[in-house]
Amino acid sequence: MDIERLNRSFGAPGRIAFKTGFAGYPEVALTSRYGSAEVALLGGAVLSYKPTGQPQVLFRPARREYNRGESMHGGMPLCWPQFGNRAIPGMGGHGFARVCLFSVRGSEYTEETSEVTLGLKSSDETRMLWPHDFDLELKISVSMKLNATLTTRNDGTEPFSFSAGFHPYFLVRDRLLASVEGLDGCSFVDARDMSEGVQRGTFAEPAACDHVFELKPSPRHEMALVDRSLERAVAVVSSGSGNAVVWNPGAEGEGSVHDLEAGDWRKFLCVEPVTGWPSASTTLKPGESHSLAVAVQSTLGGVDENA
Repeated sequence: MDIERLNRSFGAPGRIAFKTGFAGYPEVALTSRYGSAEVALLGGAVLSYKPTGQPQVLFRPARREYNRGESMHGGMPLCWPQFGNRAIPGMGGHGFARVCLFSVRGSEYTEETSEVTLGLKSSDETRMLWPHDFDLELKISVSMKLNATLTTRNDGTEPFSFSAGFHPYFLVRDRLLASVEGLDGCSFVDARDMSEGVQRGTFAEPAACDHVFELKPSPRHEMALVDRSLERAVAVVSSGSGNAVVWNPGAEGEGSVHDLEAGDWRKFLCVEPVTGWPSASTTLKPGESHSLAVAVQSTLGGVDENA
């Protein structure tokens, strides 16, 4: 992709700018009065999000050089057409969209918002991995919130099933002082040993965790990551999601994650809206579509130190 052509066609001075970035492929910077974000065209991952006057919201590893096919454990990657590694036999963990190059379909801006629309369609390359015709569209905008909507459409002649997720790595000052609100009463499976339980009150597991919560039926679900050390609350509002995952590898698990350094596990907590787990829980007939959306908003101050 030609950077100059992308800027001519879709850029806007001071608001939407393309440059060479993640893994040597283009990325786009979105800026509004409320903040800024960077989005990689390779995989459609949000690399950073910084509200105006606030610290970064998303953790990013110190490593900056990646090759196509390598996953970055930071930012907000996409998981599609499966979340995890159990739904579609033989497919790599979290699917293949994260290693595909998205095209730019459009961009727009107003006084309040800067937005880019990316797309990925089935091809001979994707059919070798997954034998279905699809159209995947990703809209990301920066307004008072970071907004992302992933729409899957069945372009084929047969139904297909899939799962999808946003996988944000939220930056915290100290993982041991971070907790998640909004999951009280939700049943969960601990994916490490498949044990089951029901969440009571605040989720405040201080060590490794991989909890998959079943969200209560609702048009949208609201959670909040509370970082008492930084005195910041990050609201995570999702729709089209049947589950939410809270994950951190802990000290014992970070060594198996190729781009994390010692102690990085204490710098983030993942709170992930997911269509479903462990199965490919969403089925689309030809011509049907499904949208998974998330809005992220950061607020400083007002955190109860005794919570």
